[in-house]
Amino acid sequence: MSAHVSFGSPLEFGNGTVIKNRFFKSAMSEQLADRHHNPTPELARLYRTWAAGGVGISMTGNVMIDRNALGEPKNVVLDEASDVKAFRRWAAEGTRNAAHLWVQLNHPGKQTPRFLSREPVAPSAIPLGKGLEKAFNPPRELGEDEILAIIEKFAFSARLAKEAGFTGVQIHGAHGYLVSQFLSPRHNRRTDRWGGNSKNRRRFVLEIYRAMRKAVGENYPVSIKLNSADFMNGGFTETESIKVVKALADEGIDLIEVSGGTYESPSMTGHGVRESTRRREAYFLEFAEQIRKMIDTPLVVTGGFRSGPAMADALESGALDMIGLARPMAVQPDLPNRLLANPNHSLHVKRPSTGWKWLDRMSMLDITWYEQQLARLARGRQADIDQSAWTTIMQTVAETGAAAFRQRRA
Repeated sequence: MSAHVSFGSPLEFGNGTVIKNRFFKSAMSEQLADRHHNPTPELARLYRTWAAGGVGISMTGNVMIDRNALGEPKNVVLDEASDVKAFRRWAAEGTRNAAHLWVQLNHPGKQTPRFLSREPVAPSAIPLGKGLEKAFNPPRELGEDEILAIIEKFAFSARLAKEAGFTGVQIHGAHGYLVSQFLSPRHNRRTDRWGGNSKNRRRFVLEIYRAMRKAVGENYPVSIKLNSADFMNGGFTETESIKVVKALADEGIDLIEVSGGTYESPSMTGHGVRESTRRREAYFLEFAEQIRKMIDTPLVVTGGFRSGPAMADALESGALDMIGLARPMAVQPDLPNRLLANPNHSLHVKRPSTGWKWLDRMSMLDITWYEQQLARLARGRQADIDQSAWTTIMQTVAETGAAAFRQRRA
């Protein structure tokens, strides 16, 4: 690792915000909201655990801007009906130990399961494919007034996040949710000012950023999670992503997290990733290397990192400014502290499997195993790295019954 940047090097943004190190806990679905979609004490404890573990920035998982548009049953929602006191408690716990806690703000669009929405909305009335049409209802095309109202909801939620004590916000513009749907020519077939060409398709995310910036001011961090590509025929490409990155950088966005994939092609979980990329660990590092030549905006790459040497190499390359960590933080919440003490530390968790791929898929084992580790941490227990696939399935069924096998997210 070069002398001028290490895991423990502070990172200063252009607005003067300083992050104490280069570790970024990326968003994961916690499913720890109460029945009113407010954060629970267990959720606050989970983020206190990550703060104690040495992370520089923790990103919340999937906080929805509208309680009538959920991606999952136990999503946290931050809107006019929220209990802001509960959010203040969450922010206070997650910002201990000089950690930052940023809120990921999201709208699912048509990626809301049929048991949560009879008629989801989207840029265009195009259903999900790849077999997902069985679990997700066909969407209705958004009208102009509805689009403008959603933009204002993003801004309103961002202002509430700042007032509650969170130290930054992130637009979820990846993984096939609503912002990602607007960016994709596969899902956005509009011919008005919100679609028809790449400039119009990125208008939605730019207007969201502008509205949020107006709501929180110039010195409050606003970031985005953006796909490098959708990895789908006719979908959002690297060429279009580069244009979006440059446009957001020109607008002054503070940080860009690079990811990739959608429900239909879940590259963010390692699906379809080349073996050479897997060995390098960072799934989307090549894309970051491209855009680093074009912009100075701080970059995070999330997906695949498991070993200190690979993380150090990525930082040393200059292609990124922070190491994005998601699933590793579910089993080793003090991973940043371990890496700061020993840069050669590595973590490898065997992928849970029953031995039957169809059952793994139907039970969403790749998601529920990690959700249950988060639940253990939230209860003040240690993660169980040896928890079996069968234990995971039985526990999921015991907690949720038939809903255990309902498609939720990739």
